[in-house]
Amino acid sequence: MIRELQAQDFESLLQLYTHLHEKSVPESSPRRDALRDRILSDPDYHIIVAEEDGRIVSSCVCVIVPNLTHDLRPYALIENVVTHADYRGRGLATACLDYAKQIALRENCYKMMLMTGSKLESTLRFYERAGYSSADKTAFNQWL
Repeated sequence: MIRELQAQDFESLLQLYTHLHEKSVPESSPRRDALRDRILSDPDYHIIVAEEDGRIVSSCVCVIVPNLTHDLRPYALIENVVTHADYRGRGLATACLDYAKQIALRENCYKMMLMTGSKLESTLRFYERAGYSSADKTAFNQWL
């Protein structure tokens, strides 16, 4: 089942992020709870999850960014694409990205952007198969 995250899924999502790049789940704190509530109440912030066997096993984030160019059309930013190691190769991340695309289309976005830190050919081919191109833009990061 592909759907948007609900409050009761939050701990499962944090566990899933240990399959992305996190080393551990952040401890419960007022700061973490406030961030959870802020994210869940933001109509432009969508955490898409794939659920199998009652478990959150794949996810991506789609943020709709208001924009003053391109005829005032927003764009979508895709982040934190992850699938639990035991569930990879089943099309779950692709289904999450497809769900994100439907949100972007519904919101009249003119483009979707996604960056990856992976240099693995398999990961790069995965994003290309999902419809993303690395040929037309150059991305830069400045870590703070």
